[in-house]
Amino acid sequence: MVSKRAFLCSLGSIYLSLLFVFLLMDVYARPANNSALKEKVSDNNNNKDENEILPPDHLNGVKMEMDGHLNKEFHQEVFLGKEMEEFDEDSEPRRNRRKLMVIFSKVDINRDKKISAKEMQRWIMEKTEEHFQEAVVENKMHFRAVDPDGDGHVSWDEYKIKFLASKGFNEKEVAEKIKNNEELKIDEETQEVLDNLKDRWYQADNPPADLLLNEEEFLSFLHPEHSRGMLKFMVKEIVRDLDQDGDKKLTLSEFISLPVGTVENQQAQDIDDDWVKDRKKEFEEVIDADHNGIVTMEELEEYMDPMNEYNALNEAKQMIAVADENQNHHLEQEEILKYSEYFTGSKLMDYARNVHEEF
Repeated sequence: MVSKRAFLCSLGSIYLSLLFVFLLMDVYARPANNSALKEKVSDNNNNKDENEILPPDHLNGVKMEMDGHLNKEFHQEVFLGKEMEEFDEDSEPRRNRRKLMVIFSKVDINRDKKISAKEMQRWIMEKTEEHFQEAVVENKMHFRAVDPDGDGHVSWDEYKIKFLASKGFNEKEVAEKIKNNEELKIDEETQEVLDNLKDRWYQADNPPADLLLNEEEFLSFLHPEHSRGMLKFMVKEIVRDLDQDGDKKLTLSEFISLPVGTVENQQAQDIDDDWVKDRKKEFEEVIDADHNGIVTMEELEEYMDPMNEYNALNEAKQMIAVADENQNHHLEQEEILKYSEYFTGSKLMDYARNVHEEF
């Protein structure tokens, strides 16, 4: 009996000891976890700050990305406008179908149950303008973030301080060094980004040049599609990156050159094949306006201009042709539902046969 009691006591002591050890482990682990969380939050905040003051790589409603890649979502952006986010792949298909038909009725101005190229052109221009206005609203917020004294102008030094702070540099130390003309120790990659941004800053600075950007100029800095001069600069940068012989023009072979990287497997090969196919088609059928096998800066600029009405009409015709199964040069309800993935990014084809039941 005594030995049994002793045994139970011994077990109890072991249990309490283990419990004490686990509690200590938990207490010591907490600061490290909290610290890691703070670092994560800090990193997220830095990324957020950086995204607010850096020119975006992707421009809604523009056919080409800043790096020269084709905008894969262009058709959806100019057809859906601000409503693009509402067409989530996880959304209920019937609801998406109804939303698509609501858009169809808005485009179909004369209510003849089909969309003409002119109607689609007008709609594309409206949706592009929506993206423009969205950028203007966002720019107001971003401009306030980099204009700490609220004088309506941002100097290059003010922007540089905010940019480096978003990269993890101490904002006060950077400001002090810039004020005293002291050397900043910046890594090579960050310095290269800064140099490119400064070139862009100069371009956005309307005459007389003073390296001070007002809100409108800052909009052009972030969104070159809002300024003809900045659009030219963007085109010049793209041609510079793709032009292999230095003639400031692009041949088909230069335009379809594969991005840096090697093909490691079949999946990568398929991606590269799609890259070449898509760019070849765009070059020959759209960008090379005079079909002479050479794309000039002027041709690329016209192609890139989101507010070009002639481009909008061509785009409208191209979008209709994709789904125009009965070849009447119009887009009908059944056709837009069948090719819904092209227009919205969501597949609604299974519901096309039911369109007349609901509308």
